[in-house]
Amino acid sequence: MNRRWFVKSGLLVSGLAAMPRVALAALTPTPQQTEGPFYPRELPLDHDNDLLKIAGKSGRVMGTPLHLFGRILNTDGAAIDGAIIQIWQCDAKGIYHHPRDRAAGRDPNFQGFGETRSNVEGACRFRTIKPVPYSWRAPHIHLKVFTPDGTETLTTQFYVAGDPANERDGIYRAIATEAERKAVTLEIAQAPELGGNALAAQFTIVIG
Repeated sequence: MNRRWFVKSGLLVSGLAAMPRVALAALTPTPQQTEGPFYPRELPLDHDNDLLKIAGKSGRVMGTPLHLFGRILNTDGAAIDGAIIQIWQCDAKGIYHHPRDRAAGRDPNFQGFGETRSNVEGACRFRTIKPVPYSWRAPHIHLKVFTPDGTETLTTQFYVAGDPANERDGIYRAIATEAERKAVTLEIAQAPELGGNALAAQFTIVIG
């Protein structure tokens, strides 16, 4: 895991400071969703939390940079320290870095998969791209959480608030309640303080 980007950015603490305080009442667990066919068969050599930079490559990633600030909590609202969080998604052309997806046109500079651990505050962060649609799927980012000892505990997907493709996506529509949909829907906003045309979004994962 590349921790240098985490530290050098100097933005993790300031980004998380803006996140809303979690109520003390019992929280509803984040809904489980399908893993999909493109979870890596084996992890790439570079699988840190910065999906825009692959070790040994200097090319520019296609797509709009997106900074994700998250927290991992239990249903009592307590932070989970040391949880392993993984994300994966297609590139800006709608292609996954996976042998089951087509290789032609794939963005060679997009990492496609990332992993990090939550800190003592339950906080984690990724730098990736704003998800794009492909085929019949609405834009989404897959996410998987493991306990600190490596036990898988949650697989879900995050969607983009207001995207018209959401209501045509059968996996999104299958989420049982409006509250559960909201829990896996990202409110993405402009974040010029993070550089250029960067976007940012916050999420909270509640492990039941």
